[in-house]
Amino acid sequence: MYHSTAIYFKTMILLILKSFNPIMKNRCLSFIICAVISLASGPLLAQQKYPDIGIVSDLAQDSIAYAAGFRLIGESVPRILSPTLSDNEFNASLQKVKAAKCKVLSCNLFFPGSLKIAGPDVNEEKVLAYTTTVLWRAKQAGVKYIVLGSSGARSIPAGYDMEKAKADFIVLCKKLGQIAKKNDVIILLENLETTETNFITSLKAAAEIVKKVNEPNFRLNVDIFHMLREGESPDEIIAAAKQVAFCEIAEKEKRSLPGVAGDDFRPYLRALKKINYKGFIFIEASTNNAATEMPQAFKYLGQQVAEVYSGK
Repeated sequence: MYHSTAIYFKTMILLILKSFNPIMKNRCLSFIICAVISLASGPLLAQQKYPDIGIVSDLAQDSIAYAAGFRLIGESVPRILSPTLSDNEFNASLQKVKAAKCKVLSCNLFFPGSLKIAGPDVNEEKVLAYTTTVLWRAKQAGVKYIVLGSSGARSIPAGYDMEKAKADFIVLCKKLGQIAKKNDVIILLENLETTETNFITSLKAAAEIVKKVNEPNFRLNVDIFHMLREGESPDEIIAAAKQVAFCEIAEKEKRSLPGVAGDDFRPYLRALKKINYKGFIFIEASTNNAATEMPQAFKYLGQQVAEVYSGK
């Protein structure tokens, strides 16, 4: 396709240039060559796009994150979107979001532990009312993604019927997805680990839920940190390809920022590349020294992403 296009352009250029004097001919030729190179390389550059790297962080560290190289931040629902915030408090948060150097793309800690979303104690009316407020506020703030981890809210009593819990949860999540669609927000179901909850503790289980919910605004967050903790294979990412919409990451042992312990994430990154994932990879980790560890993390993870996606 590109060969025939080049021949066409060459013919047209020669015809046009015949009518110009030598000076104008040289200027025009330079301009046209640049334009053709740009048009021809555009599709190739698009194919080489890597996932954008962001970081989950309090907006108070916005300047540190920006200086480290990040342009995307993940905040939290309790700090900037929660219905427990008064209108005045929310408006104050809104101003901070708009003034931030980094774009606030996502928020985590969706549901408080006191508001159950799975098991026998779910009050659907309260859950939906809470969700409506959070997602409306997310839209006002330009927050595109809400991560549904919420380990306490989704834990179920020991011995409770797991299949019933899943069936009820799917029905509820369909409604959450519909509210998300109205607000142009995407809810991301996160795979957690068994030390945090007893409900949906693998990427495979989370992907099955998302598939059955079958709502365009209810998708899957691949949390590589939790996959590492649970010993899940990168192949589970490939199996869940159609459900994946986001990714989070941290080092396995101490949930540290990439580069602190030197974890190799490339097997999981290769799985993301294999499914042609070009979305976002957010670091969600603890840090003892943000000013030092954030720049290191941006560079360290960026290098692994570039290596994998460039095919080296």
